[in-house]
Amino acid sequence: MTGQTSSSMPKGMEWRSSTAFIISTVAIGMFTDLFLYGLVVPILPFILVDRIHVPPSEVQYYTSMLLACYAGAQVLFSMVAGYIADKVPSRQPPFLFGLAALFASTAMLFWGKSIPLLILARLLQGMSASVVWTIGLALIMDTVGTAKLGVTIGSIFSMISVGELAAPPLGGVLYKKGGSIAVFGIGVGLLGVDFIMRLLVIEKKTAATYGLVSESGEEDEEEGEASETSPLLSNGRTKQEELEMWRVPENQPDWIRNLPILYCLGNTRLLVSQLLAFTQATLLAMFDSTIVIEAQVLFGFDSLKAGLIFIPQILPCLVVGPLAGRAVDKYGARPIATLGLIFLSIPLVLLRIPHAGGAAEIAKMSAILSLSGIGISMISAPSIVEASYVVEQYHAANEDFFGKQGPYGQLYAMSSIAFSAGLTVGPVAAGAMRNSIGYGNMNAVMAGFCACVSLLAWRYLGTIPKKIDSI
Repeated sequence: MTGQTSSSMPKGMEWRSSTAFIISTVAIGMFTDLFLYGLVVPILPFILVDRIHVPPSEVQYYTSMLLACYAGAQVLFSMVAGYIADKVPSRQPPFLFGLAALFASTAMLFWGKSIPLLILARLLQGMSASVVWTIGLALIMDTVGTAKLGVTIGSIFSMISVGELAAPPLGGVLYKKGGSIAVFGIGVGLLGVDFIMRLLVIEKKTAATYGLVSESGEEDEEEGEASETSPLLSNGRTKQEELEMWRVPENQPDWIRNLPILYCLGNTRLLVSQLLAFTQATLLAMFDSTIVIEAQVLFGFDSLKAGLIFIPQILPCLVVGPLAGRAVDKYGARPIATLGLIFLSIPLVLLRIPHAGGAAEIAKMSAILSLSGIGISMISAPSIVEASYVVEQYHAANEDFFGKQGPYGQLYAMSSIAFSAGLTVGPVAAGAMRNSIGYGNMNAVMAGFCACVSLLAWRYLGTIPKKIDSI
């Protein structure tokens, strides 16, 4: 039953391998990654001028280049991280490597006094992000399976959305009050907590060698109930008939066999789920890059007050995220994603209403931002849950093709790429539209985009795939 003796069991094995601790470790890792990303963005121009002595005329160029370095590194390294995650026996070593890269990048951003060092720092930060997202989500899938993935992802994403939205204004405030040392001080503190948790965490499959839990985690006993009530399964078909719908033909080229997730990309459900991830990240980045400026223009806010305007948007994320995730587990991704996108389009349109003024106008904007926080929280869980379900079905029907661990690392690498692309496109598109058509019209365009994505979500999520002979 066990492959190890109890005398050799690591101390604290039970709580270190508990579902709650594993989920908390991944959540802290993702929170730290996005928080540090957002923390650095608003102070990059000041670092370039104050420390590197870049001429003011070149600040925009170097700022954009450094942002692009982060996104480019995350996109390029994500699939590598996913491939490694599916091949190595344990998720922990690459998870720790990602944190080491983040430590190094933070130190370089703090001490670096040349453009090449800052570029290297942002490349390492992007590399770390790819590892955190890819390994972290794969570890969550290993731990809870798809039965409780919705509520788990909803809770995690509500937490990291808070970090992503709060970090830029907080970074600006800290830099104003205490300089770069204050900004990076809070970053180092977070990294310390993150390091301790990643070092202590023990995977379920490691705990299984000591006979504490089954290798698939604590949720195995609920699989029967989940599969019987899951709205994602088609009614009237046996399990074997369901699996047959996901069968991969044998005539696949070597490059598909080496990266089997590429075959899954022929599934429209999977593609639309990645579009949801892109949409969420685009909107988060758009809010980051425009709300502070708009609050300064309309209400004359300084950096501290502009940062506080995010609070109404942040608070709903903490409450709605887990509830939306639980709803996805119960009703499936299609209705929650569709309703979330339609709901989100409403506050985006309403953001054209507030204008220059006093407390009444500030209250209007705060209320509208609160509604947008609800919408953002509703679309986070459906993306990961739907993508995980699709790949889980492919894996169950084709274990020889996908391997024992499945292509989950590669899947979450794709999710990382989609999210990173949204973080890259969001500020650029928002800035261009705000300058050309105005803030209100910019939000109206994004509302239309959300409405279009909602149609795709309703049409394609939760459908049985058509058989694909080969790619």
